[in-house]
Amino acid sequence: MFRTLANAWKIEDLRKKLLFTALILLVYRVGAVLPLPFIDGTILQSNMGAGEGTMLSFMSMFSGEAFQYATLFALGVSPYITASIVIQLLTVALPPLERLAKREDGKEKIAQITRYITIALSIVMGIGYYMLLAKQHKAIRDGFANANWFFFAVVIVACLVAGSSVVMWLAERINEKGIGNGISLILFANIVSRLPVSVTTSIAGIVNGFKSSMTDPAARGQVIGQGIFLICYALIILALVWFIIFITDSERRIPVQYAKKVVGRKMYGGQSSNLPIKLNMTGVMPVIFASTILSIPATIGMFKQPTKPFWIGLYNQLNPSSGVAWTYAVLQFLFIVAFAYFYTAISFNPIEVSGNLQKNGGAIPGIRPGKNTSDFIAKVLSRVTLLGALFLSVICVLPLLLQLILSLTPISAYTYGLANIAFGGTSIMIVVGVILETIRDIEAQMTMRHYKGFLD
Repeated sequence: MFRTLANAWKIEDLRKKLLFTALILLVYRVGAVLPLPFIDGTILQSNMGAGEGTMLSFMSMFSGEAFQYATLFALGVSPYITASIVIQLLTVALPPLERLAKREDGKEKIAQITRYITIALSIVMGIGYYMLLAKQHKAIRDGFANANWFFFAVVIVACLVAGSSVVMWLAERINEKGIGNGISLILFANIVSRLPVSVTTSIAGIVNGFKSSMTDPAARGQVIGQGIFLICYALIILALVWFIIFITDSERRIPVQYAKKVVGRKMYGGQSSNLPIKLNMTGVMPVIFASTILSIPATIGMFKQPTKPFWIGLYNQLNPSSGVAWTYAVLQFLFIVAFAYFYTAISFNPIEVSGNLQKNGGAIPGIRPGKNTSDFIAKVLSRVTLLGALFLSVICVLPLLLQLILSLTPISAYTYGLANIAFGGTSIMIVVGVILETIRDIEAQMTMRHYKGFLD
């Protein structure tokens, strides 16, 4: 990876693209710390305290904690990501949009529709965020009392919508003039930006825990065990990174043989190829879908604590920060598998792939063209999707299971500050995936610039 970046830096065109991408990300991070009018972000952050497993915690992760501090880019990339998902679903469900997407000028029109939906979602989310601020911030409550709520609402919502529009514009500029995918890189920058403070806090907690244990001679044996645990924890993170890279690059290749045909005096076709099917075709989308649905009970409980024993027990089981949320871990595992199949079904059509192969004179050896080919591709896709879904489930549930197991033992991750580490399973997947995607983009552009034809 570092060698690829070093080689890319030597090429003037790629160096300009890398610098442009870095400049855009710097501009974004500057906007992510600009406070909204009338809001004291430090007071708001201490009052909100977006708990783990709630929608607010996901908004905070996707915005680089700008959501918690009520900054100009508090909504982050969430409206744009949601709009893209909505358009993708509507393209499958609505035939007019499907036909539009297949036209030559369809991509630009679909992108324009996505921008309009992003603005609409930004307005809705901005109003909801303002209502949340009104409950948490004293200055806005005073504005209500002085009948100035309309002025507060218009200014804050307008700033949030403008910030979301700027984020969308910055992401598209990266797509046009930079390296990699703009939204992915902004999301990557948001997650990584939390790392320094999180690691510093975690290290401070670990050091304090060791110091308090060393004062008790009887606890020195436990200190050694805790040190071994910390080493094992770091090795688990490295193993997860390797596992994510391995699965991300894995694919099932279906052999395809193209028939020979004669056009004039020349013969075309006859070569062998393959149809690659990624093991993790869905990316992190099933994780986002499952986590969003499961975060609803914790979000409701954060604003209105349950009082009856049954609802208290149910809330604790569906709240990952409670330390007893085994039901949450099981449901997250099952939901990720279910959404992986759902997202694959709307993003990959075996019948369409079979038709394209038949039109181009291609066939899978031993399989008849047409329905038999589509059924075979669907069967292979189902098996591959199951493996990819299990991979996603293990990556996301493993950190939660580790915390739940440690909560039942004397060696608690929370005691030594490990709960503050920003890189959970979802975060690791996003960071590693974006790095791999960006490196592939750089290598592809380097190959294109170093390619020598037969005339050279």
